[in-house]
Amino acid sequence: MNNIKDKIVQDQYNSEFSYSENKSNLIISFERIAFIFFLFFIIAIIFSLKVIFLSLENEIVTGKVSKKENFRSSIVDKKGNILAKTVTVVNIGINPNLVIDKEKLLITLRLLFPKKNFKEKMYGKKFFYVKKKISQEKLEKILLLGDKSFIQEEKIARIYPNGELFSHILGQIDDNNNGISGLEKTFDYELTTSRDPLILTLDTDLQYLIREELLKSKDIFQNIGSAAILMDINNGDILSMISLPDFDLNKREKISDLKYINRATKGVYEFGSVFKTFTIAAGINYDVIKPETEFKDLKKRIVCANNPISEYDDKMPSDLTAEEILIRSGNIGSARIAEKIGIDNYDKFLQTIGILTNISFDIDEVGETQMGRWGKCKLLTVGFGHGIATTLLQLTKGYSIISNGGFDVSPTLIKKNNYEKTKRIINEEVSKKINPILRKIVSTEDGTAGFANVKGYDIGGKTGTADIASAGGYSKKKINTFASVFPTSNPKFVLVVMLDEPKANKEFVYHYRDGRNPYKGNRRNTAGWTTVWITGQIIEKIGPILATKY
Repeated sequence: MNNIKDKIVQDQYNSEFSYSENKSNLIISFERIAFIFFLFFIIAIIFSLKVIFLSLENEIVTGKVSKKENFRSSIVDKKGNILAKTVTVVNIGINPNLVIDKEKLLITLRLLFPKKNFKEKMYGKKFFYVKKKISQEKLEKILLLGDKSFIQEEKIARIYPNGELFSHILGQIDDNNNGISGLEKTFDYELTTSRDPLILTLDTDLQYLIREELLKSKDIFQNIGSAAILMDINNGDILSMISLPDFDLNKREKISDLKYINRATKGVYEFGSVFKTFTIAAGINYDVIKPETEFKDLKKRIVCANNPISEYDDKMPSDLTAEEILIRSGNIGSARIAEKIGIDNYDKFLQTIGILTNISFDIDEVGETQMGRWGKCKLLTVGFGHGIATTLLQLTKGYSIISNGGFDVSPTLIKKNNYEKTKRIINEEVSKKINPILRKIVSTEDGTAGFANVKGYDIGGKTGTADIASAGGYSKKKINTFASVFPTSNPKFVLVVMLDEPKANKEFVYHYRDGRNPYKGNRRNTAGWTTVWITGQIIEKIGPILATKY
């Protein structure tokens, strides 16, 4: 009995004071800790994803704004005059649903914008623009009306202060602010990633003056288009480059009509007798002729592959020196000189001076020379400037090289801080002998460019009159060109001017600069009576600027 009591007491003691592991409670505690940790982990993940999402969303929004309002750096001329600039503009529109009295508002709009008709749009249901890039004066008048239906919209826009003056050079941008032609396209990346202005070699004053004279040429000679390039003969800086007709960049119109082609760089033309200078230069370069080399018994007409080659002037003497051939612009004599040079040498020479090679330029709108295959007859015709078509830009480069001492030159629109010294690529003697001949073409009675003999500027140059190629042959329409170099005693500039399809003006009065009586009633549609006259007018206007500032 006592033993039983002792056992009961002992069991109670063990039950109250002995320790045994409670496995169930430990499992519950671990699960709670794990759950809490997991909860915090999920919350951290959610917050992290939210941060990433917001960051990406911000980038997307920023990207949209950037694309919509992308800033473009300014483009300036060499003197710092702004040619293209990004500005904030205000567009004003109307929500028709907010208009209280539509008839009254229409009357007000007619007074403010008399050339526009908003009636149909006013009775529509959609928002419409009243005026984009509205002037501050018109905007203030609209705001004074206090009409809540007007909605203002601020935009970043590209403006061109000179309108059409530099249209073919600057080019256009699209509605997304991307460059699609001209310098706006070529330097699209630089203009959108830098705040520094793009500085050009162009001079606004020279550009304006030359354009004005080209516009006058249309009034006088009724030409359908024209072009001119003024370039520093030694470093390739283009001071002016114009092609007409041009267009107003601020209107942002789609230009598809071929009449707006860039005739200075993209148009490819047969330029005629201006090529005779290259023929004489190549002959001197390869030492096959000298200026005094005589050519006897020159015929008035020869035939090659059943195609006639004739002199443009029946009074052309039959005995001429190489110099006289160039001064008088003889076709047969030039063909004879080309024969002496030979195909291989003449091809090499034209390659060297950039006539037969694709030119690398600052805008994409550049044409390529068209000639076909060399042959005996091709050699003869190229010798006097037919059967080969090239660009005014290449012509400008070629005349620079043969006149500047034979140094290579690359035409450019972009101002450089330092100019690398170029290498001589043709014989130095070419310039020494060619430049005096070019001067005589302008200064002597036998020459074809007397109207360009502006006193004090020592101008030399060569005329070119070419028929325009058509299906199956040539038309009666002309390309008249004059490539000039001045001063010929120390060449600094080359000015090449081209008139596309000019017509003889029987009523125009030519005023000679040497004191001779005025001449009226010219019937000849040649460069000497069209392009040379315009070039003389140009140099008379720009000469003082070039003499004092360059």
